[in-house]
Order: sequence, then C-alpha cells, then structure tokens
Amino acid sequence: MVDPEKKDTDKESRKIKSVARMKEIMTQYYIEAKTAGQTGKKVAWITSGGPVEFLIAMDVIPVYPENHGAMIGASKMGVGLCEKAEEMGYSRDLCSYARSDIACAAINGGPIGGLPRPDFLVCCNNICGTVMKWYEAVSRYYHVPLFILDTPFIHTRFSDAAKRYVIDQTYEYIRFLEEQCGKKMDMDRMREVGKLAVSGLRLWQEVLDTAAHKPAPMTAFDAFFHLALIVTLRGTQITVDYYRQLKQEMEERIRKGIAMVPNEKYRLLWDNLPVWYKTRWLSEKFSSRDACLAGDTYTSAWSGVLDLIDENNFIETGSVAYSSVYINVSLDMMFDTLKKLIEKYDVDGLVMHSNRSCKPYSFGQYDLAKMVMKKLNIPTLILEADMVDERSFSDSQIETRIDAFMETLAGKR
Repeated sequence: MVDPEKKDTDKESRKIKSVARMKEIMTQYYIEAKTAGQTGKKVAWITSGGPVEFLIAMDVIPVYPENHGAMIGASKMGVGLCEKAEEMGYSRDLCSYARSDIACAAINGGPIGGLPRPDFLVCCNNICGTVMKWYEAVSRYYHVPLFILDTPFIHTRFSDAAKRYVIDQTYEYIRFLEEQCGKKMDMDRMREVGKLAVSGLRLWQEVLDTAAHKPAPMTAFDAFFHLALIVTLRGTQITVDYYRQLKQEMEERIRKGIAMVPNEKYRLLWDNLPVWYKTRWLSEKFSSRDACLAGDTYTSAWSGVLDLIDENNFIETGSVAYSSVYINVSLDMMFDTLKKLIEKYDVDGLVMHSNRSCKPYSFGQYDLAKMVMKKLNIPTLILEADMVDERSFSDSQIETRIDAFMETLAGKR
C-alpha cells in the first residue's frame, strides 16, 4: 500500500520552483501594459510570431492577443467568449484565439478584464493567414494603424529575392515604428536587444534540451507554461535571467534524479499547440500510463531558427529567421524537423493535436503521420480537438484513443 504522505511529498518535490517567479514577471508585465496610459508608454498588439525585438528597442510594450487567447483557454472561458463572437457574426470555423479575443475587446472580458487598448498593431503572417484579417478587424475596431510583415512560404529553399523582400520590409517596419513613436530608432539599443534575444533563445533551447535526459526533469506540458517569456519579452534581460534560473533548476533536478513522470517508461513527442483547457488532464492521463511527453514542435519553434541568426546582424538575419519558422515551410521540411526532435528526445511515439482552429499547423498532419510511421517506424496518435473552444473536445473519445495508443506502444516493447 502506498503511503499517502510519501506520495504527497514526492508530488511536492516534482513541482518546478521557478513557476512562482514566472507568475511574478507576467503579473508585473500585465500591470505595466494595463497602466501604460498613466506612464506615457505606447502599447502595440503583435502576433506571436512577430518581431518583438524592435518594439522592445523602441520602449513599446508588446501585447499578444494569442497569448491572451491561451490564458482564456487555460481559464476555461473560451466557450462563452467564442459564442459571443459568433453572436457578433464571426464563424465558428474561425480561429478560437481570434474569436475569443475579438469578444473580449467588445465586452472587456476574459481573465484579466480585456487587453489594454493598442496604439498600433504589428502583424506577421509567418504563423497563418488568419492573423491578417483578424488584425485588420482590430485595426478598424480601435481605429489604429496596422503594419503587416509579409513572409513568403518556403517550399524548398529561401531564395535570395525572398530574403531581400523580407529584409526590405524590416527596414520599412523600423520606419513605421519611428513614425508611431515620434523618435528615431537607437541602433546601439537595437543591437543590444538583438543580442539579448539570441541569448534568451539559446537558454530556452538549453532548457528544452534537458528533457532529452532520461528520466526527463520536465515535460512538454511544463514547457507550454514556461514558453511565455520567450514569446512575450524576448530581447530583455529579465528573460535571459529567468531562463538561466530555470535551466539551473532543471540541471539540479537531473543531478537529484527528480523526474516529472515518476515511473517514466514511454517517451513521446507532441505536435501542434496545446489544448489549453485540458493540459493538466492530458498530463495526468499520459503520466498515469508512465508516458512522458519529452518534447514538442510548438515550444521549440522559436529557438528552432537560432542557426539562421547572426547576433551581430540581427536586423537582417532575424528577418530570414522569422520567415523560416516551423509552420511556414513545406511538409518535407516539417518532417525533417520532426525527425530531428524524435531522435533528440529518443521518443517511442508521436502525439499530434489535430487542432480545429490552427489550419496551417493541422493541414498535412495525416501525411506527416504516415511519413513518420513509414520512415521512422514510430507509432502516431492523432487527437482531434481545439486549443481554446472546449466544444470540440470529447473526454471519453480522447481517453479511448490514448488507451489504444498506449497498448500499441506496450506491444512494441
């Protein structure tokens, strides 16, 4: 019989201590964003894949509607807000981040009472085409300027013409920011921010790499939470300091033999965005079956382009990197990334979230699954759901699929 006190002690020891610091940083960040009008700072809404470093260099507070959408999902407020957007005339087939955020703007709702009013918008379509129409709608709603950074899709290679195209746009982006802020870009400050961004990305990748250890000191579900800073405040010292602290904690856990999944037997890779309202449920379902989701394609997407960036020429090489993210490339290139992650984390299976909302991430998953099973002999599980809208999730169906998948993995042992 398991001693309940020992079980509680073991569970407590597995908690990541840095979580408290992350919450402090994010709380302070949102307070600063919500009170920007009192401090004279400008606020810019920017897409999650957008070049935030330039905003940081211009002392603009970046706000991410997608990050807010994830908070809505985690707070289980997605259904009500999505239904509100549908009442406003938006189709249920639209991205649930877009629907829930648009509804929040109309009623000042959501987990933090709505986002601060933007002074201007920055949209980069490297993650999807939906963001362009979404930000156009927001631009009309708030009557604020919108800058769109267009990144060509990469089928096989990024041509020199395409590189010049995005680099030219980046300099245009700088001019746009100078016009909105009423001051010139401080290039020394920009270089400093670029180097801090690269340092943060390297540390974030090193944090993720600790999960390659067996047993893993953290899982993809933990990475989903700790990703926030590399998205929101990339290019700041506070982000570098935080990931340095988190990396040290993961290394300490490895030294002490602290595993996030106590009896780790199976190692899995996650593909696509999290199911925000079910992260704990899914984590417990896999953990109870001794399965650790050691890595994922989502949290590694930001640092996955590190080798393309020269920290001494961030403006131009960063432009190329932003255009080369995981879901802005062909299926063959996505497979190459999957293969590297499967090998790095030495996984036994692949779990793919077929996300009703994120079409660019989900289209092609069945083809990728076939490629993984055929070329790498790795079993694949596809879970159909949505990142924010709980109406697209069936507990019983998902649990049945997980059970069948785990039986398949057990049969291969």
